[in-house]
Amino acid sequence: MANLNRKIYIDERLCTNCGACVDSCLFGALSLDNEKAIIDYNSCTLCGACVDECPVSAIIKQDTEIEDITGDFNDYAGVMIWGEVEAHGDLSPVSLELLNIARQLADRKKVQLSITILGNGVANLAEYAIKHGADRVFIVDSTEFSDFLEERYIDAIAYIVNKYKPEIFLGGSTLSGRRLLPRLAVRLKTGLTADCTDLNIDPDTGILLQTRPAFGGNIMATIACPNYRPQMATVRHKVFTEALSDDSRSGDIIKIEIEEIKIARVAKALLKRIDESTEEEIPVTDADIIVAGGRGVGGQEGFNVLRELAAIFGGTIAASRAAVDSGWVPYHRQVGQTGRTVAPKLYIACGISGAIQHKVGMQTSNYIVAINKDKSAPIFDIADIGIVGDLFDVVPALVKELQAK
Repeated sequence: MANLNRKIYIDERLCTNCGACVDSCLFGALSLDNEKAIIDYNSCTLCGACVDECPVSAIIKQDTEIEDITGDFNDYAGVMIWGEVEAHGDLSPVSLELLNIARQLADRKKVQLSITILGNGVANLAEYAIKHGADRVFIVDSTEFSDFLEERYIDAIAYIVNKYKPEIFLGGSTLSGRRLLPRLAVRLKTGLTADCTDLNIDPDTGILLQTRPAFGGNIMATIACPNYRPQMATVRHKVFTEALSDDSRSGDIIKIEIEEIKIARVAKALLKRIDESTEEEIPVTDADIIVAGGRGVGGQEGFNVLRELAAIFGGTIAASRAAVDSGWVPYHRQVGQTGRTVAPKLYIACGISGAIQHKVGMQTSNYIVAINKDKSAPIFDIADIGIVGDLFDVVPALVKELQAK
């Protein structure tokens, strides 16, 4: 069986930069520069409307057949996750969240849950992972993994996956995960669904159902990978709760010796990872209370008002993409589809309209307060309390009232 890989491209020799294709695209995937039209493949749906509209036939839709690499998957069983180790040597919070959802998936399929942990001096994490839900822990403890070099990590994880053949392999959508998992998927000749917000098992087929935002966050797409193994996905931080510890649990610890793995030694670490936790303000992913600002804050000085409110609560500030793109707040404080996912106890959104891309990153907050002058702003749809008014009137009044108490 073969499937079709459809691709649309522009013949630059024919394109006259007339703009007819831009007007025909319902998804905003086409734009013009000084010389030619450009396709944004992140937005393009391959519908072909632009092909028919181009007066000079410069846009071409090409179909190529790709043979399905399907096979017998009876040898594949179990769920496995990559246990990411933080700079200070602990298992990362997103790995604990993965242990939670992976445990649920493994229980539904009645299979084992495994975790692969690589690093230098990480053997002590094995029992910790078992108490948090793992049935098996694969430990690769070596000075070769003192620094995160994806070439070496890929060699080691691919060796373990090919030997033990998990049906499902999961990782976190962290900076390291986004570097590692796509390359690992290519090495394993399988697919990868990135930035998932939900994972489930199809009750009829047993296939992993992977849900993530699509088309700029305007819809939630559920993706399946029936023809390749392992089924791979990455999950954003704070989407799931962390697994709880159970001291009664027991499991198997399998140590993988470095001599078993043919690891790449062509790479060398020249820079150390920057730890954002050294910043004075609390990292957004760790905060229980967040006061977030959007375009309506107006500038860097406007965020000083929000900092005053956050300080009273012992919380921190965050921002929408509009505020970050304007340079008012650093990127690591951005909440949304292209930023961080947060789940604080209290989220106060100030001057944020509530586009779907932002809501994806904060809608799991326990309690949401929205302050906006526009009474029809989408943020009010998910807010527990909505305050229609100018944030520069409302926030100082809140600060004054809270200081009085």
